[in-house]
Amino acid sequence: MTAVHPGEPQRITAEEFLGSEPDALSSTFGDFEIIDGLVVRAMAQSEAHSRVVRRLAAALEDARNPAGPCLRVASDVAVRFADAEDGAADRRLNVRYPDIFVRDCEPYDVNSVRSHIALVVEVASRATVDSDTGIKRQMYARAGIPVYLIVHFDKSWESIDRIEEYRLDWSEMRYMPHRVHRTALVLDNPVTLAITFDALDRP
Repeated sequence: MTAVHPGEPQRITAEEFLGSEPDALSSTFGDFEIIDGLVVRAMAQSEAHSRVVRRLAAALEDARNPAGPCLRVASDVAVRFADAEDGAADRRLNVRYPDIFVRDCEPYDVNSVRSHIALVVEVASRATVDSDTGIKRQMYARAGIPVYLIVHFDKSWESIDRIEEYRLDWSEMRYMPHRVHRTALVLDNPVTLAITFDALDRP
């Protein structure tokens, strides 16, 4: 959900990230992600994007089964993925803020939460669609996240055109297309949910 900010590139190592308070980093960089150690500033999202994220997160929360496994829904919360250079002293850090994710109820830790995520959602925008369908798809699969949803808007960028659902092929740690939702999102994992696109994107 970010795009590169013009100007001088800024980098941060894993050690610098772990040794800093989140509020201090935010005051320095604003809203950001860290991609291979490069600080990438967040672009402001549209009203339609924010509306879909908010409503889908609420729907996922409401769909949790009280009698089932404990699940939590988060939005724009930091998740650390595998460093680009694990063996180097200045390892290049990867920290992303998925639009939505569903995880188990283990205590949150930015360094390990990726192993507890059951579903991740990205709502594509003009600035992020290439990343959402490319590098993030690879990164989330390699982290072992079982389900990945990509919400695509139509040409107006106001209404949902489709939601692509991918399921993890554990043998190769890559996503395989599972279903393309055209008028409503219908899920059976990790929650049972049915919600129309109109309910998600209607102003």
